[in-house]
Amino acid sequence: MTLQPALRDAAFRWIADDPNTETQAELQGVLAQALAGDADAAADLADRMASPLAFGTAGLRGPVRAGPNGMNEAVVVRTTVGVADWLRRNGHAGGIVIIGRDARHGSAVFLDAAAGVLAAAGFDVRTVGEPAPTPVTAFLVRRLNAVAGIQITASHNPPADNGYKLYLEQGAQIVPPTDREIEALIAEVGPAVSVPRAAARTTLASDLLAEYVTRVASLPRGDARRLRVAATAMHGVGAAALEEALRSAGFVDTHFVASQRDPDPDFPTVSFPNPEEPGATDLLLELASSVDADLAVALDPDADRCALGVRDRAGSWRMLRGDETGVLLGNHVLATRPPATRSADDLVATTIVSSSLLSAVAAGYGVRYDETLTGFKWLVRAGDGRGTGLVYAYEEALGHCVDPDHVRDKDGISAAVLACDLAATLKADGRTLFDALDELAVSHGLHVTEQISLRATAVARIGELMSRLRAEPPARLAGSAVRAEDLRPRADVLALRGDGVRVLVRPSGTEPKLKAYLQIVEQVRDEAGLPAAHDRAANRMARLRTEVSELLG
Repeated sequence: MTLQPALRDAAFRWIADDPNTETQAELQGVLAQALAGDADAAADLADRMASPLAFGTAGLRGPVRAGPNGMNEAVVVRTTVGVADWLRRNGHAGGIVIIGRDARHGSAVFLDAAAGVLAAAGFDVRTVGEPAPTPVTAFLVRRLNAVAGIQITASHNPPADNGYKLYLEQGAQIVPPTDREIEALIAEVGPAVSVPRAAARTTLASDLLAEYVTRVASLPRGDARRLRVAATAMHGVGAAALEEALRSAGFVDTHFVASQRDPDPDFPTVSFPNPEEPGATDLLLELASSVDADLAVALDPDADRCALGVRDRAGSWRMLRGDETGVLLGNHVLATRPPATRSADDLVATTIVSSSLLSAVAAGYGVRYDETLTGFKWLVRAGDGRGTGLVYAYEEALGHCVDPDHVRDKDGISAAVLACDLAATLKADGRTLFDALDELAVSHGLHVTEQISLRATAVARIGELMSRLRAEPPARLAGSAVRAEDLRPRADVLALRGDGVRVLVRPSGTEPKLKAYLQIVEQVRDEAGLPAAHDRAANRMARLRTEVSELLG
């Protein structure tokens, strides 16, 4: 690639406006190589100087690097100016803003930059002193009636990434048109180096942080506590909070993967710090087997996701799928709601790409059910657009909101504590999570789900695949005729539905991936018919997986 004058000039301007000498030098180095005729450097520079990071499914995310298309101090400063301007224009001038962070590369610098900008803009800035789980920030926004909350995190993204997650009042993430309004204000911001900053801020007291743990520890509905738990924080920030919440709730027999307990932004024992990824939970399952655990719990690095591992009837450990965990927890929440608080207005929700089993469970309890677009910014607004009556929400990507009155977002720690409550209750009755899943299958049909992800090096490739699928959708899948439904403009999703089969294909909102969500449903007459139903479902799913993989190329 040849360096174009416009690109060269844009890079010079960004370097001059960058308040951080390290990223100035970084971009200067790339530019110098490009000016010397290095085609790879020119391509790198073009990528860095491409369109600025935009708010996606869960805020801004990108590689920690210099340039507008990366996470760096200049981008954080400009973004925070846009946030401050939006808050002022919408009647929130001078309000409380909570800022927290994880332990990724750059997080401390980015928190300091955001706090300085907001303090200079006249806001009451309150920071979480140490790296802490994302749900803590969401909790504190509601607890302190803040006008906004910012968490510096890239959740489960690769080690090279970081991000900027934004909550507004009531502790919910932003949705359109707010995100576009803020982006328009960011575009108006002048040089980041000229943005005023102030040191005025308050570091939140430890007793406020302890309130979060106390609330989570109060969630269990049963009184059984005999449960041995193996857990991992996956080199993230959730270990201490999870251990304390479990201990406070009465679950004291806990064992953590030692090599993954402490925060480490390089994530040295996993190739990809996401419990969904193959191999990511291998050390956890080894620990669970060695200590003869009853339940394995994996948090992602910022502890807003929770995955469960269970020993199957053959004695082997495996991780439950997000849909399995989601429906188990949803059923548990509905089954244990105190009679005084139960209402036909209670609402449970999941996303359009998750299993449809929760809808049948909700109908069985006589409560409301809704499906939303992917992302918790939509789930916590299920129903009437405000989430009125919401008692539980989940998405298949290991996100669970079990206490929406206090955390209006996914929360891996509270989900883990409630999962321990369920597992201990079942154990006391001589049953397992697999028994509970079988009971749901007999009552509502066997729902089997899988996901196929295609990672792309070029984002344009994802758009090409979506266009081809829309132009030439398959007529049959897994032996059933299917009809195609394009969910645009509501969502960039193509749905393929038939008798007992469903496939939804969409681009990821947080990573350069194309994702396909597969579902097979088999009816079950009684418990004796479960083995045959499992065999039929497995065979159809294998066929469906092969066919969809071929569709995606």
